[in-house]
Amino acid sequence: MVGIVRSVFAFSRAIGPERSGAIGAALARTIGPLLKAHRTALANIRAAYPEKTEAEVKALARAAWDNLGRTGGEYPHLGNLFDFDPDSPVPGRTEVDGIEHFLALRDDGKPGIIFSSHLANWELPAICAARFGLDATAVFRAPNDPAIARVLHEIRSETMGNLEAARQGAAFAMQGALEKGGHLGMLIDQHFTRGVIVNFMGRPALVNPILGKFARQFDCPVHGVRVIRLADHRFRLQLTPPLDLPRDPDGQINVQGAMQAMTSVVEQWVREYPEQWLWMHRRWRVPAKAGSEAQGNVSSH
Repeated sequence: MVGIVRSVFAFSRAIGPERSGAIGAALARTIGPLLKAHRTALANIRAAYPEKTEAEVKALARAAWDNLGRTGGEYPHLGNLFDFDPDSPVPGRTEVDGIEHFLALRDDGKPGIIFSSHLANWELPAICAARFGLDATAVFRAPNDPAIARVLHEIRSETMGNLEAARQGAAFAMQGALEKGGHLGMLIDQHFTRGVIVNFMGRPALVNPILGKFARQFDCPVHGVRVIRLADHRFRLQLTPPLDLPRDPDGQINVQGAMQAMTSVVEQWVREYPEQWLWMHRRWRVPAKAGSEAQGNVSSH
């Protein structure tokens, strides 16, 4: 199976990122609507945008499949997609908004946290950090298929900095990276069963609280980074300034409040470019009672 995956990736490299991405997008637009995940996407979009017509809901779902397929087709080219050079007079395939924040994180001598989401090609920020010498550990979830997971890990290892798989015991490695003054990057826009409840797109959702806990423990800068897919096969990375996170009366960062603040940034990103987000994921899976209590808490503030 690994050999088949390598052959597919070799073919993709041979035809270039534009054509590879286009083939991936065409396949996803064709196959995606036949899958169970498509029903999940439609339900999510209807709930997030009750004002949209059914035609608009279906068009947005198709666009999201397009982005997902295009991202898949770009994986063999990750090393070449990021070509940002702040000293070059000629714009490259990728531009970066907020490179000064990357450099400040690199040079401030303190640990730092960077959160992100499944928007456009979400792998690019980790490559940016590695190219500009930011000591960062990217937390990732390996694909379920072992063959694909092995090849993707090889690609990530060639282009990114430190990698840590989301697994039992990963929290200790993540803490160790911060204790050494390093930086931690993590996607926060997927369901986490043992998470804290936040409001996302007007509905309660469970989010992994670990970045909030680390922010509280280390009292370090927390930034958000997103990728925007532009026309002509280009990308823009945007790194936010450090967030001003809510604190408890004793002055320590409030974990649930911190996760809500990060999630609110992600929501703003998604609403700006909804066609570039991963709507196929079952993001909203809060038990009914907990969801009702969460909605009450939100409405009372």
